[in-house]
Amino acid sequence: MSNAEAAGVDAAVSPAAGHQAVASGASAEAGHPARWWILAVLAAVAFMAQLDLFIVNVALPVIGRSYPGSSLSGLSWVLNAYAIIFAALLVPAGRLADHFGRRRFLLVGVAVFTLASAACAAAPTLGVLIAARAVQAAGAALIVPTSLGLLYPAFAKRQHAMVVGFWAGVAAVAGTAGPPVGGLLVEVSWRWIFLINVPIGVVTLLAGMKVLPEVRAVAGSRLPDWLSAAGLLASVTLLVLGTVQGPSWGWGSGRTMALLAAAVVVIALTVVRTLRHPNALIERDLFTSRPFTGASVALFVFFIGFAIFLLSVVLFLQGQWHYSVVRSGLAIAPGPATAALFAVNAGRIRARFGRLLPAMLGTLFMAVMAGYWMLFTGAAPDYPAAFLPGLIVGGMSAGLTQAPLFAAAGTLPPDRATTGSAVLNMARQVGSAVGVAVVVVILGTGAAHTLTEFHHVWAAQAIAGVLAFLAIAVTARPIHLRSRACDNM
Repeated sequence: MSNAEAAGVDAAVSPAAGHQAVASGASAEAGHPARWWILAVLAAVAFMAQLDLFIVNVALPVIGRSYPGSSLSGLSWVLNAYAIIFAALLVPAGRLADHFGRRRFLLVGVAVFTLASAACAAAPTLGVLIAARAVQAAGAALIVPTSLGLLYPAFAKRQHAMVVGFWAGVAAVAGTAGPPVGGLLVEVSWRWIFLINVPIGVVTLLAGMKVLPEVRAVAGSRLPDWLSAAGLLASVTLLVLGTVQGPSWGWGSGRTMALLAAAVVVIALTVVRTLRHPNALIERDLFTSRPFTGASVALFVFFIGFAIFLLSVVLFLQGQWHYSVVRSGLAIAPGPATAALFAVNAGRIRARFGRLLPAMLGTLFMAVMAGYWMLFTGAAPDYPAAFLPGLIVGGMSAGLTQAPLFAAAGTLPPDRATTGSAVLNMARQVGSAVGVAVVVVILGTGAAHTLTEFHHVWAAQAIAGVLAFLAIAVTARPIHLRSRACDNM
């Protein structure tokens, strides 16, 4: 962080930690003395929060059997409640954390997430489980943007690309590791997919209290405009609620049409407020960065496809090929392994090819994976030839795409890192909720699904991959000298 950048944050001493955040150009050259411990703690809490968005997918059929009478549309709220609340609160949480203290918000988020995880594990009814998932998502919304916001001041500016790539790689691994980890835990009991968070949360909370410094906005800074904050919350909630309820209510029903119409109106009013108010929740200046704008759109569309992939694969393996839960999880495991291989090498890949090329290839691989399954999967199980190659390509897609897109927050001023991270994650979560809704729309709410229906689902996934590719390509800076473009992207 340079002298000018350090002026954007007021680094306070953390009484619990006894450490001081980076606040001067001199100390910024070396970074925080405990920066590697800080990275370990922040990566752990971010992994926990991101993992829980996807770990539940593989357990949905088993959860449904625990609550007789539940339908696919009802069970989808175990996913959607988390995705909606997570998406709606990310940006407000990020801005408030900048004002009141990122360390404070992160530690509160870990505590809320841990307690809500215990409530999910003990849920006696589906309604209680959904409510506990909503609270769990609120805790995750406090964790994810603040974790990246605390990383920037802890490391020297020259290391920002490396640590952001690592942080984004953790998110990639968390998303793809959800199904296999969930499958193994469900073999014991589906409640373990939530209960496992409790010891992890307690350990990371204690470690965070010890090593994390406090970082907040400069003294006297103003709170974000409450009208734009309320508008964003309402926009995300109405849009996703109308989308996920459309299949069960009927797209032409009065309730669905009213929700979607209200979403359009509120979104328009929120955009106007954002453009006009000098202290809007999402500052319009964020989108003067073309890479950041492209990454925001690409993450939204990419995660529509990614959510389609995760949920449809679980339903296909268990419904069409009649795999058990644990066998499904193990069958999906090569995907996360491939994603992890590419994610941990995100820094080297960026150094060799730049930020742009890996992200574009990764989005196209999303379409290639779906196309392969459409061409080769049939009703008869043929895992090595018909399923596994597509899964490997999907792992490459996740590992290549997410790190460079999340690293677009690094194109923003350092005092906007938390807000930028929150916007990118909001795009990711809204896209995930829409992707789940697309699966429900195409497959319907019944228990049995045809192979043709799954091919239609994968066609939608392929379209999402292509659209994400176009979002990156359209917003890319003109390339005159390839090496310079790679450095700047």
